[in-house]
Amino acid sequence: IALSLTPMLCSKLLKPTAQTRFSRWIDDRFERLATAYARALERSLPRPWAVCGISAAIVAACVLLGATIKSELAPGEDQGQFQIIVTAPQGTSFPTMEHYLKQLDVMLKPLVKDGTLLRVVQRAPAGANDSEDYSQGRLQIFTPPWSERSFTTDEAMAKALKVVRSHTAVKVNASAPSALGGKRGQPVQFVIAGDTFEDLAAARDKLFAAAQDNQGLVDVDSDYKETLPQVLLDIDTARAGDLGVSVKEIGTTLETLMGSRRSTTYLDRGQEYYVMLQADAKQRLEPSDLTNVYVRSTTTGQLIAVSNLVRLRTYADAQSLGRYNKVRAVTITASLAPGYTLGQALDWLDAEAATIPEITQVGYKGESLSFRQTGSAIIIVFLLTIVIVYLVLAAQFESFVHPAIIILTVPLALAGGLLGLWIMRDTLNIYSQVGIVMLVGLAAKNGILIVEFANQLRDEGRDVAAAVMEASRRRLRPILMTSVAMIAGAVPLMLAHGAGAGARRAIGTTVVWGVSIATLLTLFVIPVVYNLIARRTGSPLAVTRRLESQAAEAQAMPA
Repeated sequence: IALSLTPMLCSKLLKPTAQTRFSRWIDDRFERLATAYARALERSLPRPWAVCGISAAIVAACVLLGATIKSELAPGEDQGQFQIIVTAPQGTSFPTMEHYLKQLDVMLKPLVKDGTLLRVVQRAPAGANDSEDYSQGRLQIFTPPWSERSFTTDEAMAKALKVVRSHTAVKVNASAPSALGGKRGQPVQFVIAGDTFEDLAAARDKLFAAAQDNQGLVDVDSDYKETLPQVLLDIDTARAGDLGVSVKEIGTTLETLMGSRRSTTYLDRGQEYYVMLQADAKQRLEPSDLTNVYVRSTTTGQLIAVSNLVRLRTYADAQSLGRYNKVRAVTITASLAPGYTLGQALDWLDAEAATIPEITQVGYKGESLSFRQTGSAIIIVFLLTIVIVYLVLAAQFESFVHPAIIILTVPLALAGGLLGLWIMRDTLNIYSQVGIVMLVGLAAKNGILIVEFANQLRDEGRDVAAAVMEASRRRLRPILMTSVAMIAGAVPLMLAHGAGAGARRAIGTTVVWGVSIATLLTLFVIPVVYNLIARRTGSPLAVTRRLESQAAEAQAMPA
């Protein structure tokens, strides 16, 4: 479009007109600015090491400040919904969990009536898949649209949590959907691996004790709890054999009455139905109900109580045993307090895990794993972007020196982006990382304008100093115009609020500050470095001019 549509529109829309008072005022101000810039640059060219040293110090200071920036996978977004996970004691039945969810729903009704919440949806079990574990339920809560409320979803979530935490029979924790889409559990999912589950339970308890002193971690929990009540039946095979009862008969009877068993099917108006055998719910509540269960002896034909043939043992165990990289593992989960980022939480857990000898390795799941992966990948992407830009410029300039001068603008832009994130108190996340990668191309634009025009002047026979001085002065206006245009376009992103503001603000802040700092420093660093390095290289068309000169001399010589 820039090479085709724009020239056509200029030929049709732009007409020769006399300068207005306003345009003359603008030109006068630009001329004064260019004159002042030329004087400052003229004083800077003889002092290359001072200019480079000051720029390097500014970059180093910005990078040091950037090291203190908090990091996370993605900024929080107000999507108008959140979920509350309700955890009851292990072994809770579906009717009991349903009762708890209805109680919590009633407790939240006042918030629905006053407009804080829009509606509450109950689900048991909490997971999306069918499960027989009803110890967890979920409340999916929606808030009114942005146009109908003056508060954020986080504020509504805090009010809802304050209400439901007064319920003494269950434990609750809340989380908002991920800004990157998809379902989201708790953001912190830290995996510890060890030799035995007993060692891992001890390590888990140590982490729990240390987490009590960390105010940034909320609702710390694990997927390994030795609290699931179980009853184990030991069959007295010798006694059963003496009484003429087989182990299979005992097992089948217990399966049918205490569990359920499909015996047959029947047809009703073309529809087939299963016939399920099971004892009434009131007759299978307690272990003592086994006294009412009988099996028939194959030798005497008499009914014998199952309670006379089995011994009961009660104990508590974990519902499931986790693995990570084929090693026994336990996953620690937690939510984050306001102002505490995922990067801080994982760094703290890594440091604590290193002090616990029972932990042989650590890992991550869910959002924590994505955070660690993107953190390492962005460095590779950033370096690869610089290499690609350098190679493209090397092909354009037919030189390896001039692109290297232009690439010097990249650290300046990176420092500006980090400084902006630090000043605006934003986090280093996947969106701000995208903005930093964008700065590679945006910052190189200023260097290209100066270096390209300086090369053209050198082709005309100018020396290096005079060429770079003239190129910098004459390219000041397009550099400022393009930079101001980019900054003005990104300012609304930096100041965004409302739905989706987190992602827009991260990119906008990085671009505005990165382009601003890079433009200010580039106007001095590029000319100074060009004057320092390019004088050791020939003019881009030096060979062409020499060949043309020799050809002209050859033609001028008499035959």
